Amino acid sequence: MTTPQQPVGSGFGAHTTADEVLAGIDLSGRTALVTGGYSGIGIETTRALARAGAHVVVPARRPDSAREQLAGIDGAEVDELDLGDLDSVKAFADRFLATGRILDVVVDSAGIMATPETRIGPGWEAQFATNHLGHFALVNRLWPMIVPGGARVVSVSSTGHLRSGIRWDDIDFETADYDKWTAYGQAKSANALFAVQLDALGKESGVRAFAVHPGGILTPLQRHLPLQEQVDLGWLNPDGTPKDLGGFKSTQQGAATQTWAATSPKLDGLGGVYLEDCDVAVPHVEGGPRSGVAAHAIDPQQAQRLWTLSAERTGVNAFA
Repeated sequence: MTTPQQPVGSGFGAHTTADEVLAGIDLSGRTALVTGGYSGIGIETTRALARAGAHVVVPARRPDSAREQLAGIDGAEVDELDLGDLDSVKAFADRFLATGRILDVVVDSAGIMATPETRIGPGWEAQFATNHLGHFALVNRLWPMIVPGGARVVSVSSTGHLRSGIRWDDIDFETADYDKWTAYGQAKSANALFAVQLDALGKESGVRAFAVHPGGILTPLQRHLPLQEQVDLGWLNPDGTPKDLGGFKSTQQGAATQTWAATSPKLDGLGGVYLEDCDVAVPHVEGGPRSGVAAHAIDPQQAQRLWTLSAERTGVNAFA
């Protein structure tokens, strides 16, 4: 692995909020980009970074809705981007590059979860294509403005990565029956592996990358799950109201780890690691709690293989 999966003693934990990890940190003059930065943990990340002085660019598939959600947050800017459409990714990146602005932070927070079987582009499975390939293309296209600031790139993964590694022989479920949770797990493993290889390629330029598990949070990410399934999972009451679940984080707490990854001095000199609860995660123990990082999600050989495949699919590679 690129760097050891050993906690650094952040002083924070599962109940820390995004504002708390930024206490004493001045981001004035810095520019951050947060995909999905107008909903769920994304909007809390935007809000916290802006409060600390950063100018936050929020690319959004629904820009009008994003502007409504971000109203009143000074320093937040909205532009249009659909991660499931590589032409949209290119158009957004071209517009941003034309501004000449340097990026100090990139948080790849947008995503979809457990969707019904959906194909996009040339028949790609939608969760892998949106959660991983869209962000892969975006970061590679924005690379000329990521390098000068020695930016941190944060790839939002999930404990869902424990469900599946990369299905190298059938990434798009062309031969096997589609399973929405397996597809989600694969996409989250891809998010983690992206950070491993991006860090390996970018660290000589001063760019470091991290993958994070935000924690369990009830947000619009669950919108594709039927009510009964969420009841069966123990998340909601039959009337749709949230259960009083001590294991779930608030959105402010859910945004903390990605905000910490983007800004903490404790991570100086590190990269390519998977984080949870505002610290470097330990390796996952098979048969143990659903925490830590699985070996398949930080394997450098798999990370390199995924990078090659992603570059072939998207036609974009800043390091070619």
